[in-house]
Amino acid sequence: MLRRETAASVDVAAAGGLIAAAMIAPGEKLGTDFKLTVVRGGVAREVGFAELLTQRTVVSVYMKNNTPSCDRQNAGLAEVAPELARAGFALVGLSRDTAGAQVRYAAKHKVAYVLASDPEDRFSKAAGAMVEKSMYGRSFVGPARAVYVLDGDGTVLAVAPKVDTADHAAQVRALVAGL
Repeated sequence: MLRRETAASVDVAAAGGLIAAAMIAPGEKLGTDFKLTVVRGGVAREVGFAELLTQRTVVSVYMKNNTPSCDRQNAGLAEVAPELARAGFALVGLSRDTAGAQVRYAAKHKVAYVLASDPEDRFSKAAGAMVEKSMYGRSFVGPARAVYVLDGDGTVLAVAPKVDTADHAAQVRALVAGL
């Protein structure tokens, strides 16, 4: 089943944004016909999302670089990245940050995995994972902090709909161990 952003998969929120009715589930196929800018080896370039799926891939979604929770989430990814590579998984950290911000973040933290810039939330919309959030008394719609394991054709193998930022490495290990 191919998952696309449709009226059946989203509702219009009072805030005027898209809210996920149901996040994509294992066995469903993510629509991959969108582009992102990725940072790999310190170089930013635009790619079709499907180009990132050369093998089973873990995609960890977070909001913004250089914030405490997101930095803990990325530290967990850095910890588990070598294990994932040995097990045949690619790893992508994806946020709303610009490509330039991703390049700087990768250099500052010596990130060895792919960072993807998705300021328009294309991935989260395709995954039905836009949620209402609240910060400093302000409500807005943004991507769910979640982690997905995808097969090379975009089929979802596993999903953790809520990231444990304090122990993200263990969470990712458990997610891929069940496959």
